[in-house]
Amino acid sequence: MEAVLKNLASTAELLAVAAHSSVVEQWDKQTLSRAFHWAQYCEHLFSRFHNNPAIRRIVEKQLQLTNQSLLTAFPGYTEVSFSDLSRCQHLLLVGLLSNPELPSSIMKTLFDTMSPVNTKQSEYQDVTGLCSRFIQCKSACKILSPLTLSAVGVDAEVQGVMLMEKLGDLLSQGSEACRTEHFLDSVLQGCEGAAEHFCLVIAAALLTTKNSGAQTASQNFLLDWLKKKPSVLLHMCSALPTTLLLDLAKEHLKFRDAYYDVLKTWASDMEHSISDGEWVQTCSDRTVSFQRLTKHFLALFEACPSLSEDGEKELNALKMSDGDFDVRGLSVWGDLLSALHK
Repeated sequence: MEAVLKNLASTAELLAVAAHSSVVEQWDKQTLSRAFHWAQYCEHLFSRFHNNPAIRRIVEKQLQLTNQSLLTAFPGYTEVSFSDLSRCQHLLLVGLLSNPELPSSIMKTLFDTMSPVNTKQSEYQDVTGLCSRFIQCKSACKILSPLTLSAVGVDAEVQGVMLMEKLGDLLSQGSEACRTEHFLDSVLQGCEGAAEHFCLVIAAALLTTKNSGAQTASQNFLLDWLKKKPSVLLHMCSALPTTLLLDLAKEHLKFRDAYYDVLKTWASDMEHSISDGEWVQTCSDRTVSFQRLTKHFLALFEACPSLSEDGEKELNALKMSDGDFDVRGLSVWGDLLSALHK
């Protein structure tokens, strides 16, 4: 029992360090794995002894002594109770996300759904499973609507909430904009090779329920950052389901306008192919056909009536700048307007 109590005290200290100490700057993937192993160990302790009054009293006494010591060392420390042991991995994750000193390398690991936290021991949970526990602790109900959840997937929903948590912490601590942008850039680099999944994470983050002014600020910051990353925005608009893009457009005026600008960019990049008898993109990586472009415009104008009138006026102005021809194949804007009015 002495060894168990020692391990328990060490894990409580680990939770305090994860949330309040700059030591996490030196953490690597192996350190992270060990930390979650010990958190899982405490969950096993709870599962094994929560119905044993005698053992529970001993454990609670040890936690009381450890908490007193940690309160002295870390003024912002939150005491760990016996019942908290049942969600120790959740507490560790939340602590790490709230620590401004958490290195970007660890954030990349937390956002990596493809590989487990520890590849040497099968008993360790992978990050996706861990984050699923986190989202369950956050709310008994789904944070996103069932329709949106089915579009983004559970993994992206979990990571979207994580993204909002970290952005909220950085902004609440008065971090400079460049530091918060650097964090987002690091996450983007960490998702290299999984661009579509990262787009789903962003969508999930932007569609989480706004329950505070801080969360609104986090979403606005994410939208402003997204506008500075045209390649990410273009990929979102080409890779995500139209229904999801429309949800984002209806929820956020900034996204609606950015989405509309992407559609105009796609249209302006098209030329009429004599051989195909159709408008095609001039870039080598052709991602959008004229038919699909038309569907995007139709759906956006229908979902956002306030944009429809002004949008058509702008398309007419662009048609006029091309010579105001009504002959098919001379102006992409003229053909687009014709397709929209069919």
